[in-house]
Amino acid sequence: MMLRLFSQQRRIISGSRLFSTESKPSDFSEVLRNLRASEHFDLVVIGSGPAGQKCAIDSAKHGKKVAIIDKKDMHGGVCVHTGTIPSKTFREAVLHLTAHRHKGFYGNAYTASTTGKRLSLEEILDRVKKVEEAETDLTRNQLTRNGIILINGTARFLQTEDKKTIAVLSNDSYTEKTDAQRHNDANICKRVLTADKVLIAVGTRPARHPDLEYDGRLIFDSDQLLWGGVDIVPKRLIVVGAGVIGMEYASMISIIPGTQVTVIDGRKEILDMADKEVSDALCYYMRQRGSRFLTEESILKVETKDDSEVVVHLTSGKVIMGDALLYTQGRQGNVAGLDLEAVGLSANKRGILEVNNNFQTAVPHIYAAGDCIGYPALASTSMEQGRLASVHMRTSEPTNKLRPDAEVHDPAHPRTRMRSGEVFPFGIYTVPEISMVGKSEQQLSKENIPYEVGIARYEELAKGQMLGGMPGFLKLIFCPTTLKLLGVHAIGEGATEIIHIGQVVMSTGTPCCLSSSHRRLSHYAAERR
Repeated sequence: MMLRLFSQQRRIISGSRLFSTESKPSDFSEVLRNLRASEHFDLVVIGSGPAGQKCAIDSAKHGKKVAIIDKKDMHGGVCVHTGTIPSKTFREAVLHLTAHRHKGFYGNAYTASTTGKRLSLEEILDRVKKVEEAETDLTRNQLTRNGIILINGTARFLQTEDKKTIAVLSNDSYTEKTDAQRHNDANICKRVLTADKVLIAVGTRPARHPDLEYDGRLIFDSDQLLWGGVDIVPKRLIVVGAGVIGMEYASMISIIPGTQVTVIDGRKEILDMADKEVSDALCYYMRQRGSRFLTEESILKVETKDDSEVVVHLTSGKVIMGDALLYTQGRQGNVAGLDLEAVGLSANKRGILEVNNNFQTAVPHIYAAGDCIGYPALASTSMEQGRLASVHMRTSEPTNKLRPDAEVHDPAHPRTRMRSGEVFPFGIYTVPEISMVGKSEQQLSKENIPYEVGIARYEELAKGQMLGGMPGFLKLIFCPTTLKLLGVHAIGEGATEIIHIGQVVMSTGTPCCLSSSHRRLSHYAAERR
């Protein structure tokens, strides 16, 4: 039964706390502390993204009673609704609707449109919505098929002695509201649960510049872009942030005819985690489409003009004008509202939780996995983190060091390796796409490790010509004495598929002299340069 918690004194929501205007923030826990929990679980997972799903399913398959708490419209987590899947669907929609893959054969004037009208965001987002709905249904079906109880709402830890009690609040308990709206809220607790183990897998959201006024139309973040607030594709788009998300959307939108993209970033290098030759190639391809890059630049202020134009003032004195601004610098952990202090936990200023190599927080029975524990923040690593956390919950056996570390930014670092010694590949879905596994040239040079390089270019392969001479290349970095791969880097169509061959070769320690089927992109004959 739904418990409505009314106080004689009015309560308001502030940040991540519920409190009375005349009492302490901990009053919410005090009200519920002696309430009998509606149900006890072996495991409660907060969040239903890749990490939460895999942990819940693995535990359920081993006979554990498991519940997942998440908002009704967020099953599948950020991955399904605002992250990996919608952004990649957005990319595929743009590639299809612009006929970009066919322009190598038929010329830049070739288009898939039969109306001749400028491509609209509505056309793109229609495909995104359909895929999102299908993935949400698949996620729900998979979880319920494994006997996992789905509880709709938001989770909040309660201050109890054993730190094992969680309140489930209504979906809108922590949405952004004005003080007046908060003042009139009736705070609703739907259920109170207890659990032997808890996994926090709440993901992240876009970080926001404190001085920008996000209206979802002229100034927006990557989530708002997918929500459909932007009616038309801006002819002049300003993208702030040259990281993965910024460069993905910048490159996608740059292939839409009649669109110019300007990328602004405070760092010296674009995609500084990638091999420089690869990131330079991406910039070259994008410049050919009219994009420009302003590096080592910071925003001083942003103004809107006539409700139709954005004016960006940079600290260097430059003034950039555009039709819209997309802000993509950084991500913030979705821990607000959990009341971590009630169980003696805290996150850093980015909302990131610290865990040990077993994915345990400072409270041993509370685990965390996925993007909310930081680097590398990939769906693939999040899945494995969730599974390994489940294994440790059941067996207490130490897991290998597959855990992100905010101080580590090396794809070949031991903390991004699986127990077999396998390294994780990274995929960046720009246009053209980028992938990497192992170390880059600049990393090896910095570490004084000798290496040789082989490069094969798409246009030099029959398959590349079949694809219309699309740009791209594969770069193999290997030890000159053992011929073992030290790094593999690719840019071009299918790069994120090809990279898995390099991943297997690196994981097994095999010398880089394998054969493959002829007339395929994976059939590279890299020449030592």
